[in-house]
Amino acid sequence: MSHFSKRKYVVGIIILTIFIAIFIKLFYIQIFDKSLKQSSDNNSQRHVVVYPGRGLIYDRNSVLLVCNEAAYDLMLVPRNMYEFDTLSLCSDINISIEDFYAKFENCKKYSIYRPSIFHKQINSTQYAVLQEHLYKYPGFFVQARTLRKYNEGVAAHILGDIGEIDLETLENDGYYSGGDYIGKSGVEKYYENVLRGSKGVQIFLVDVSSNIQGPYYEGKYDKAAIPGKDIYLTIDIELQRYGELLMKNKTGSIVAIQPKTGEILALVSSPSYDPQLLVGRERGKNYDSLLNSPTRPLINRAVSSTYPPGSIFKIANALVALQDGLIKTNSYFPCDVSKIGCHGHPPANGIARAIQYSCNPYFYFVFRNIIQRGIEKSIFKDSRIGIDLWKDKIMTLGFNHSFDIGLPSVNKGLIPSAEYYDKWYGKHRWAFSTIYSLSIGQGEVLVSPLQMANFCAIIANRGFYYYPHILKKIEDEDYIGENTQKTFTPFDKEYFEEVVKGMDYAVNDDFGTGGYARLTDIRVCGKTGTAQNKGKDHSVFIAFAPKDDPQIAIAVYVENAGFGGTWAAPISRLMIEKYIRGYVNDIYLEKRIIETEILN
Repeated sequence: MSHFSKRKYVVGIIILTIFIAIFIKLFYIQIFDKSLKQSSDNNSQRHVVVYPGRGLIYDRNSVLLVCNEAAYDLMLVPRNMYEFDTLSLCSDINISIEDFYAKFENCKKYSIYRPSIFHKQINSTQYAVLQEHLYKYPGFFVQARTLRKYNEGVAAHILGDIGEIDLETLENDGYYSGGDYIGKSGVEKYYENVLRGSKGVQIFLVDVSSNIQGPYYEGKYDKAAIPGKDIYLTIDIELQRYGELLMKNKTGSIVAIQPKTGEILALVSSPSYDPQLLVGRERGKNYDSLLNSPTRPLINRAVSSTYPPGSIFKIANALVALQDGLIKTNSYFPCDVSKIGCHGHPPANGIARAIQYSCNPYFYFVFRNIIQRGIEKSIFKDSRIGIDLWKDKIMTLGFNHSFDIGLPSVNKGLIPSAEYYDKWYGKHRWAFSTIYSLSIGQGEVLVSPLQMANFCAIIANRGFYYYPHILKKIEDEDYIGENTQKTFTPFDKEYFEEVVKGMDYAVNDDFGTGGYARLTDIRVCGKTGTAQNKGKDHSVFIAFAPKDDPQIAIAVYVENAGFGGTWAAPISRLMIEKYIRGYVNDIYLEKRIIETEILN
C-alpha cells in the first residue's frame, strides 16, 4: 500500500471521528440537554401565573368581612421591549417619565429575559384604558391578581393584612415567587396556608414582538388555580364594632368570650385603624404612618400587651388559699390599713364580702397565708416553697400561658417564681414582706386582657374552660382541635360558687365596687381592678352574665383611666347588654362613654 493510500485512510478516520463526535453532541443536546429547548421555549412561550382567589373571611353570623377585588400587575420582559411612545404608557398608568425609567432599570436588574412587575396593583378603571393600548407597548403584558377588601372598617387587629413577601420568607418557602402577596398580621397571617389556595399557570405562544398568538397546545399543559378556603370567625362583628366605638379616643382593650365554648366574641384593641389603609399602593406609606404614630395603633393590646391585673387578681389568690386549706370561706381578717392602704367599707366577714368590698388588707393576710405556710422555720426558705406552690396553682387558671387562639404574637405574661426572685434579690434574701404587693395584683405579676377574660370564663363555668379561639370553622367543616377540649382546673366547685357570690355582691349590693355594671333584668357578676401605674392608674373590670346561665365573659382594660368601677365597669355593662339584648337602654351612659377622651 502506497504512502498516499495510508494518508487517505487516516484522513477518512479523522473525518469519521469528527462526524461521530458531532452526531453524539447533537444527540446529547436534543435528547438529554434541555437548555436550548428551554431557551427556545422561553422565546416562543409565555408562562403566566394564575393567582387563586384568596379565601373569604366571615364572622360568626356569616357576615362577609373580607373579600377580593380585581387588580392587575403590568409585567415587562426587557429583552422584548423596543422603541415606543413611553409618554402614552406613562399617561395610561399615571406615572412620570422618571418613574418609567426607574421601573425599567429595576426590571432589567431582575432579568432581561424573564418577566417581572413593572407597575403593580392597577385598578379596574386604569386597566380598561391600558388594555386598549397594550398592543402598542412591546414587551409589556398584564397579569391579573386580586387585592383584599375589608368591608366593615373595623377589627383590624383580628383580620390583619396582606403585603408583598419579604426576602427571608421567599428563601424559606418554595411556594412563593418575588412579588407575591402573603398574610402579614392577624388571621390573614395565621391562616395563610388555608386562605392562599394554590397557584395555577397558563402557557401562551407569543411572537417575536411578545404578542400572544394563542394557548400552547390548546391549553393542554395549563394548570388551574385552586381557590383558598373560606373561614368563619367566632367574632360578632356588631359587638366588635360597638366595642371599638366605646373605646374611641381611649387606650386599652376589650375581650369578650362565650364561656360555654371558648369562642371569642369581640377582641378590641384601641387605638385602632381602618384595615383598608393597608391595601393597595398606599400600603407602605400608611403602614409607616401607623408604625410611627405615638399612639401605637398597630399593637394588639388585647393579646400582645401585659399589665398588672390589679384587684381582679384577689379572686385568684382567694381560690388558691381556699383550695389549699389556708383559709375558710368565712375567714375574717381586719381591714388593717397599717399593712396596706384601703378605702372605707364595712367589715369583711368572709371571702364573698372581701371580694365585694375589694378589701386590700384582707387579701394581704390571705396572701401571707399562701406564702408563709410554716413548712420551714426560716421565713426565706418558707417563702420560696410557698411562692412556687402558689405559682403552680395560679398557672392552672390560664396565667403565664400563651394561648394559641388563631392570632400571632400572643403574650404569655409573667407569674414570678422563687427562681425569679432569687435572681433579683439573691437566694434566701427575700420573703413575703418583699413581695406582698402580689396580694392585690401589683408587683411583678403581668397578665394580658385575653387571660383576664379567660379567667372570668373559668369563674363563670365554676372551674373549667375551653381554650379561647377565634376560628369557628373552615368552609363547611366544623373546627376541630384542642380548642374544643374542656380543661378543668384543680379547684373545687364550691370555692367558685363563693367567688361568684362575691362578684354578685360587688355589682348588685350596697358598698360593692362594681355598681356601674349593674343591669336591672340581667344579673351581672363582676370585679373591679385599679392597677397602679407610673402615671394615672389603669381602670380594670371583669364580668360575666347572666349569673346562672353565663353567655358572655368580658375583660375591659382602660389605660390611665383611674378607678376600675368608673370606666371599665360601665363599658362592660354596655357590652354585655348589647350582646344579650341587641341594644342598650341607657343612651346617656353610652353617650358619655363614647364622647369621653382618655389618652396616654
